[in-house]
Amino acid sequence: MQKTNVLPNNYTFPFLLKSLSDSRELKHAQCVHTHVVKLGHLGDIYVRNSLLDVYASCGHVGSCRKVFDEMPYRDVVSWTVLIMGYRNCGRYEDALVVFERMQYAGVVPNRVTMVNALAACANSGALEMGVWIHDFVRREGLELDVRLGTSLIDMYGKCGRIEEGLAVFRSMKERNSFTWNAVIQGLALAKSGKEAVWWFNRMEQEGFRADEVTLVAVLCACSHSGIVDVGRQIFDALVDGKYGFSPSVKHYACMVDILTRAGCLEEAFKCVKVMPHEPTKTIWGSLLAGGRAHGNLDLSEFAAWKLIELEPENAAYHVMLSNMYAEMGRWDDVEKVRGMMKDRGLKKDLGCSSVELEPNESVYQFVA
Repeated sequence: MQKTNVLPNNYTFPFLLKSLSDSRELKHAQCVHTHVVKLGHLGDIYVRNSLLDVYASCGHVGSCRKVFDEMPYRDVVSWTVLIMGYRNCGRYEDALVVFERMQYAGVVPNRVTMVNALAACANSGALEMGVWIHDFVRREGLELDVRLGTSLIDMYGKCGRIEEGLAVFRSMKERNSFTWNAVIQGLALAKSGKEAVWWFNRMEQEGFRADEVTLVAVLCACSHSGIVDVGRQIFDALVDGKYGFSPSVKHYACMVDILTRAGCLEEAFKCVKVMPHEPTKTIWGSLLAGGRAHGNLDLSEFAAWKLIELEPENAAYHVMLSNMYAEMGRWDDVEKVRGMMKDRGLKKDLGCSSVELEPNESVYQFVA
């Protein structure tokens, strides 16, 4: 187009920027941004919104915010894209601040805005804002479609109000596997293991196919509630191919956690040895905690050393191991660990002696 001396216009740039947004091409987007400025199309709101979107999609929220702040006029899409940008990079409180500013500006949120704001509420525990959004939906008489309804369930579940989430679920005319996952994970977080398993069985009875996230959620529910036999049955069915995919390291981590909490330490360690994945810090953390809880300090020691191998600069693991050796009266080993910490420049920080585990996977990742 440029070789034939045909200049792009305000209709060209949104299509071009959308393709760069989809492919996460930040450098090319910055070059296009330069052309937009040179050719005088920065005043077009569709072009500006496209620039917001490409920077948000590329995780360059600083540039996204700069473009937003320079806009003389912003519509609902402008506000929504900025909220999405903050949410996608984990800056949930900033996303909610923008959402509140949007209200003060008199711009009415749309469904996509509310889905992104609810995701920020879910991940930051902002229950009050989530309830406000739900009330807004009811006041406006908006139908709970799959995305909006699932967002509400996810928010209520993560904020500890699973009963409200179940009420939303029952009011929805249409559901998908993400909706069921949100319910099961919410029950897992509420440590309502038996109820989570009941909803898992009902999901299958109604013809919805469980996916990887479903199995993580239901196995976590079994772990938190001590439902060992049911957890074994579900995991064995997964290994046998019932669900059409092989267990990931997260499924093995859930199963190890189920077994260690129940004191089945030999079975848990065997599970680790036979799994076709490298054990993660979550798995070694479960073995360490289970060994300490059930008096198997040899297993705890082994797991602690594995954690140190994975993260040699993590002082918490060294402190944990040192404390274990002190409990066993192995003072030479205590000094050995302290010497190792000194050599590595690690300090014992107050409150750092707990094992840091990986967070659970979210049941539903929304895309605006």
